[in-house]
Amino acid sequence: MVLGMSLATFTLLHVVISLIGIVTGLIAMVGLLTSRPMPGWTGIFLLTTILTSVTGFFFPVEKLLPSHVIGIISLLLLAIACVALYGRKLTGSWRWIYVVTAMTSLYLNIFVLVIQSFLKVPVLHALAPSVPPAEPPFAIVQGVVLVAFVVVTFLAVRKFRPLGGGVA
Repeated sequence: MVLGMSLATFTLLHVVISLIGIVTGLIAMVGLLTSRPMPGWTGIFLLTTILTSVTGFFFPVEKLLPSHVIGIISLLLLAIACVALYGRKLTGSWRWIYVVTAMTSLYLNIFVLVIQSFLKVPVLHALAPSVPPAEPPFAIVQGVVLVAFVVVTFLAVRKFRPLGGGVA
């Protein structure tokens, strides 16, 4: 039992929250690239991505895992993103700090999605059967995702210029 739910139910809740965070994060990313602030989508992205990391700590384990390290890093980045967006209203350097921290948090969520996909989806698992996945197909997918995020983040830093300085 986790928070009064069976482990299967809690896992499903965690996955649903994660997927909502990814989808809304991709929508918010489009807003960054088109310099169109999307406060509703952005708020849902930040909230669900925070919840994804927080709920990840409730799974029963006996030691610190790499997933916990990713969760800690993500929460630190999200805290900075929230300060930049809501506290500093994206003024001055807080604009690019927000873009980088928000997009890095989204990348980490997708990084974990790729790992989990290779572990749980049979056709992908057959391509990279080790645990954790380490075979070339897995490395290629993770590499493509990383390069895509570096490029998109660079472009978003250059293009995102919200009117009036902020989004909140």
